[in-house]
Amino acid sequence: MRFLDPKNDYVFKRIFGSDQSHDILISFLNAILYQEQPVIEDLEILNPYAPGANFELKDTYLDVKAKLNNGTTVLIEMQLANRFAFDKRVMYNVSKAYSNQLEMGENYLLLKPVIGLTIINFIMFEESQKIINSFLFKEEELNLKYNQEMRLVFVELPKFKKELKELETVKEKWLYFLKNGSELREKPESMARIPELNNALEIANRAGLTIDELEVIQKRQMFLTDQEAITLFAKEKGRQEGIQEGIQEGIELGIEQGIQKQKNLVLRQVKKIILEITPEIETKINDLSIESIELLGEELFDFQSLDDLINWLNLK
Repeated sequence: MRFLDPKNDYVFKRIFGSDQSHDILISFLNAILYQEQPVIEDLEILNPYAPGANFELKDTYLDVKAKLNNGTTVLIEMQLANRFAFDKRVMYNVSKAYSNQLEMGENYLLLKPVIGLTIINFIMFEESQKIINSFLFKEEELNLKYNQEMRLVFVELPKFKKELKELETVKEKWLYFLKNGSELREKPESMARIPELNNALEIANRAGLTIDELEVIQKRQMFLTDQEAITLFAKEKGRQEGIQEGIQEGIELGIEQGIQKQKNLVLRQVKKIILEITPEIETKINDLSIESIELLGEELFDFQSLDDLINWLNLK
């Protein structure tokens, strides 16, 4: 028995954001957000992902979005690498979800809390030993709480060090599943005894997928691996150049070269899908911002022709 990697964002959404994920997501969120207390009794998955015949690489909405029984919205995302302006994107998504609850002129009292839960496969907070760090608005000197309706929660998987035999709590078992799920060769008895975790393992079982579904997931994994390699390249290049030319200049150079490497990667993907592009189109792609390049890398799998690419570029 082999399992898909839950850190692959397609697989992550398959497990936590599909039509059959209701109880799985309740168990996971209670464990991670509420110290295993049954705070969440019910929820609605707002953008359910149904794998199967319609499971295609062109689907770019890979986050999981749920509304809890108390009206709170939770945005759940898996992030493998510390990408450019990642922290700003997290804050933007949460604040957008908060403000978009109201139509123009509606009463502010209708606003409900929003939680951004981001699972990351890198160390973001070196100064903290905690695996899960939660952020709210507070007065910076007196630590007075202000608005508690926007909450950012980060789960740093590399900080989780426990082995399978050491797992005790439901939270630890979920963390182990996320970090090491693809290395399992059978269902651990201690995890299978928890119905929601057992169901998650069933969904992650490779045997339950069609050849087409496996191919899509493998392509996605290759893309994610390339993106992670680009990030590591930029950091390492910045470190090396920093030794010779000064830390700040080296980091900037590394980031610049990493961005160009990412553009080259997207160009190769465009040429594989579109087959032939003009020098003018290639120039337009090279002139895109890093945010637009990342978006193009996600959306180009939805293109059916050269005209689709040209229309997309003309909107940027």
